[in-house]
Order: sequence, then structure tokens, then C-alpha cells
Amino acid sequence: MASVLPDLAVPALLAFRQVTRTWGEGEGQVRALTGVDLDIHRGEFVAITGASGSGKSTAVSILGCLDVPSSGEYLIEGHPVQSLPPDVLAALRNAKFGFVFQSYNLLTRTSALDNVALPLIYAGLGVSAREARALEALSAVGLAARADATPNQLSGGQQQRVAIARALVNQPEVILADEPTGNLDSKTSAEIMQLIKSLNEDRGITVVMVTHDPKSAALARRQLVFRDGQIVSDTERA
Repeated sequence: MASVLPDLAVPALLAFRQVTRTWGEGEGQVRALTGVDLDIHRGEFVAITGASGSGKSTAVSILGCLDVPSSGEYLIEGHPVQSLPPDVLAALRNAKFGFVFQSYNLLTRTSALDNVALPLIYAGLGVSAREARALEALSAVGLAARADATPNQLSGGQQQRVAIARALVNQPEVILADEPTGNLDSKTSAEIMQLIKSLNEDRGITVVMVTHDPKSAALARRQLVFRDGQIVSDTERA
């Protein structure tokens, strides 16, 4: 007998359905992703590994609404988003995602506080509210005392903490990190990874991280391996 109960299944927070991403045409076409299916659920910590050119960063760019698939479908909480107008897509990106990059991407002549507060300008907050939220985010990464320092007055690890604070300031559901320890020494890398791990475990933020570092990948509960634009391994540890 067929069930009369409603379907209570919760859709994945982020999902790819046969996502392909290509550039160019004919013999010169570059195929970064080829028919990728992927579900990422709320609260997961996912590490993406693979050789350079395997499609890792392209996948993360699409997840963060920085790029769109050439074909297939990208869904957020069950809703397709790639056909949204650019302004709506930008608002979604600003509200739902925080980004951490290998090169920090900080404004060099701007204080840590103002660097962190920058996303709040696009969210429409006033100056006092921006400063309060930015200082709170800097406190969360242990850098409230350096709020007035510019990036050239900070170590690499401190600059990455500022970048993480900036990613946190809009209180995102998802942090997307692309090689967040790529420019750091091993000791500082371990400190940054513990910070990212705590954001996932203590705050429940979903984390998707691209990394070449096996030690960093080992901290994630789930590991995806990309090769030639496809996921060739998807494993989860207890």
C-alpha cells in the first residue's frame, strides 16, 4: 500500500546534478567539470583534494555562486539558482557564503577592522553596526587587539585570521575555503585549521575546503577526490 504521509526528506544544502563546466569550443575546449553529482548537507566539513586542474576550484566557484554551470543544475536547499539574475545571485552569495582564499585578498592600506566590515557595506548596515559586527568577528578569531593594524603590520597567519573574520561577519551558513593554508608554515597552518574546524564543530557552519595538504584534509569528516573534472572518491570518517 502506498504511503499517504508527506515526503519529509530534507534536501541537501548544496547539490550538483550532472554539472558540467567548459570554456571555449571545438578542439580548444577546456572541460573543467564533467557530469558531477554532489550533495553537501548542513553541518558537514568537506575537504576537496586532487591534482591541479582536476576541477576542485571550479566546483567551489560554482558552489559559491561565483560561476555557473555550462550544463546541469546547481541547487541550494532544493532550489535551482544558476538562472537567477546577477543581482539576486550576488545577494544570495553575500548572505549565505563566506570565502577564505590562499592569498587572503585583503585591502593593503585598510585596517583589519575595515577589511572585515567590507561585506557589511553590501548588506546595507550603518557604520556603527558594521564596526560592532566586525569587532565581534575579529574577537572570534583572537585578533580584536589588532583591529587597527593594516595587513602589512600582520603576519601571514594573522592576515588569514582577518580573512576568516571577514568570512564570518555576515554570519554565513557556509564557509568556502580555497587552499586556506597554502601560504603558511606548518605551525601556523595547524592553528588556522583548528580554527576552521572549531567553526564547524562549535558553530555548526558548513565548511567546504580545497586543499593539497593531507594533514588539513584529514581534519575534515568527509573527503572528495577530483580527477579530470569528476569525483573519483567520496569517503567519510567516523
